[in-house]
Amino acid sequence: MARFIRKLLPRRWRPDYQEIPVVRLHGTIMSGGGPFRQNLCLSSTAAVLEKAFDEKDAPAVAISINSPGGSPVQSRLIYRRIRDLATEKNKKVYMFVEDVAASGGYMIAVAGDEIIADPSSIVGSIGVVTASFGFTELIKKIGVERRVHTAGRNKATLDPFRPENKEDIEHLKALQLEIHETFIDLVKERRGEKLSDNPDLFTGLFWTGTRGLELGLVDGLGDIRSYLKAQYGPKTRLKLITQPRGIFGRKLPSTETRVESLASNLADGVVTAAEERALWARFGL
Repeated sequence: MARFIRKLLPRRWRPDYQEIPVVRLHGTIMSGGGPFRQNLCLSSTAAVLEKAFDEKDAPAVAISINSPGGSPVQSRLIYRRIRDLATEKNKKVYMFVEDVAASGGYMIAVAGDEIIADPSSIVGSIGVVTASFGFTELIKKIGVERRVHTAGRNKATLDPFRPENKEDIEHLKALQLEIHETFIDLVKERRGEKLSDNPDLFTGLFWTGTRGLELGLVDGLGDIRSYLKAQYGPKTRLKLITQPRGIFGRKLPSTETRVESLASNLADGVVTAAEERALWARFGL
């Protein structure tokens, strides 16, 4: 309504500034979520992205990305949603890297028409990693017998309570190579001739924003406010877009539901917190 009324006003009474919607995507990338997890996935970002791109008077959408990566599927889904909205709404997309846009975080970043990083940001890590633990010696020490019954000889592949075998590892490596190729193709499609011919570009290495600019992984160095004001004028205003709420706000779950959710998320949160901590720690964060 406010936008409609503003258009009816004489030009001299209209605001003389450009407003750019800003979306902040922060966290590890994995499906699901809960009170103990701040993570990114399509379901947690779709509504706020839609809201930002619905700002009709804005020529562009700015997205601040800060993520060490995570699920390749969720990364690509978020990337795809941003590109679809940009095409549908005919808006330019600026990506601004905070501390890190690595692995899946960088996959999301290439959805931007321009990627701007701080000189000390971490970018890249174009690769695929699978990490787990082996507990075979532990269960021997504590006297636990592992019993697994399957229909299908490969159903227990990569069971952490059983010794690794060569066939399992070869199968996992084949899957990783396929996912890696998809990632490489996406980066090449979006960055094209901007990329350097550095042989380490797709090996999983990561670099500072300054080096990333030399490699063609980013388009410029700077911060979101200064860069957008340089693009759209000194009076440019940034409008932070947050998750939309219903007319009466978010409905609170019942006490019983909250207790059940708390119990389930406590167990889940302990494990995933360690995984998330490991992802951030790779980049010194």
